[in-house]
Amino acid sequence: MSGSNEAISGIWLPVITPFLDGRIDLRSYHRLLEHYLAAGVTGIFPLGTTGESPTLDEDEMEAIIDRTLSVTAGRVPVFVGVGGNATSKVVKTLARLQHYAFDGIVSVCPYYNRPGQDGLREHFTRIAEATDRPILIYNIPYRTSVNLTTDTLLELARLPNIVGVKDSSGSLAQSLDLLRRRPDGFAVMTGEDASLYTMLAHSGDGGILASSHVATELFVGVYAHMAANDHRAARAVWSRLETLVPLLFKEANPMPIKYGLWKLGLISSPECRLPLTRISRELADELDHALPLLTAEPAGERSVTR
Repeated sequence: MSGSNEAISGIWLPVITPFLDGRIDLRSYHRLLEHYLAAGVTGIFPLGTTGESPTLDEDEMEAIIDRTLSVTAGRVPVFVGVGGNATSKVVKTLARLQHYAFDGIVSVCPYYNRPGQDGLREHFTRIAEATDRPILIYNIPYRTSVNLTTDTLLELARLPNIVGVKDSSGSLAQSLDLLRRRPDGFAVMTGEDASLYTMLAHSGDGGILASSHVATELFVGVYAHMAANDHRAARAVWSRLETLVPLLFKEANPMPIKYGLWKLGLISSPECRLPLTRISRELADELDHALPLLTAEPAGERSVTR
């Protein structure tokens, strides 16, 4: 592992937005944040896709930001999801949120309208010019139908406040090429949950992982062992997660994650907002079987030391 960007490294949580009877459940949200801070996450990312941000109105978004900042109280960085497929609207949103003291933003590549590389470059350049906060670019072609190439990303990395990427390119070859070519201090955080171990082994800085909502200490343990160059111990911990991660993405995110958190007693309801509903009975049965195995301490193993 490179350790090239200490501020943006480790296990970051793209936190869910819990709902109860159609409204944001701030009590559960507060409890979740305290739980994840105690578990050792090193960054919080509210208002991402996992947080169902497209379903939130402006007042709800601001309530989430306000509660996130009040609970974290500077203990870990908070990077807020501020993105979209209309550059001017993203810039206006940044201006509206200017008075909040969050540490940076995560901004997704424009979706649906599928700009070319020149459009992507101009989009993120305008965003960088509109704020002095650090920016993580979120590249996820699976959802946006457009891939930010390594060449374009490295051009953007020359801008002083574009400090890293949440890399969900879906291409291991592209990800490894980026790790080889990135400038010093440019953080590469994988957003491909199943690739965490591989990316850490190739000098990645960590992950922004929806699946780390569940068995968080194991994800933190994988990172801690890799940071200590103990690959064998990291692999042993990672092997316990390899069955869980695919289950949590077997149906639309964050439905399976919310079900798991509800079963673990961390939120009051697995409720999502339409068009998301709830997971199938078949997947619920699979998670009911898997979750106790992950939260139990294996016989003969010591707890992972963070």
